[in-house]
Parts: sequence; structure tokens; C-alpha cells
Amino acid sequence: MDAFTTPGAFSWSELMTSDAAAAAEFYGQLFGWSIESMDMPTGQYRVAKIGDVAIAGMMASPDPSGEAPVWRCYVTVADVDAAIERCRSLGGAVLMPAMDVPTVGRMACISDPQGAVINIISYEPKAG
Repeated sequence: MDAFTTPGAFSWSELMTSDAAAAAEFYGQLFGWSIESMDMPTGQYRVAKIGDVAIAGMMASPDPSGEAPVWRCYVTVADVDAAIERCRSLGGAVLMPAMDVPTVGRMACISDPQGAVINIISYEPKAG
């Protein structure tokens, strides 16, 4: 199974925190992850890897005063827009509308009727 192409699979984890550099240092040492930084329009994005496999990302919260640091999960879906509509029809809510992330895919943030938050994503096909 490839989590990036299998609808329903957990495929990515992402930490939103006030100090992504300190978090990368901590988790890198704790789990033996290598960390690669990349420039993004919103600042540095740190990708955690085991060997050559990217497994998670870390970034500074857009509003560091607004929420406690939190790990968020992504679940692969075949169609983000269809999943949003299905979420709404089941009583869930859309917390962040669908957006395209260049070279990654299309994503959104939703919640279930009880308020639990999860991200959904449809990845761009990998080249090669």
C-alpha cells in the first residue's frame, strides 16, 4: 500500500508550533530523523525523514499566539472537493477551504460533528 495514493490512508503528519527549529532539533534527536529545511512563502518548512523517506513536516504556526503546538494528520482522498461535500452532508465542518499546494496536491482542513480536526489531501501524481 502506498499511503500517498490510497484513499483513506493516513499519509502525512505535520507539526504546527511556535518554534519549528527547536521542535526539529528535539524530534530529530528523539527519533533519529534527519531534517531538511526548505524555503516556503510563509517561512521555513522542515521535512523529517527516515533514510530517504519523508514522513512528516514542521512549520511555525501562522499565529503563534492563537493555538498550542499540535501535530495534525493528513488522510489521502481521491477528490478533496467531493470529500468536503461528503463531510458537510455528514454533519462535519470545513475549517480551511480547499487549496492547491504547488507540487504537492490539493488539501483542506475539516472537523467531524464533535469538533475533532483532520486534514484531507489529494496528492499530485509523482513524476517518473
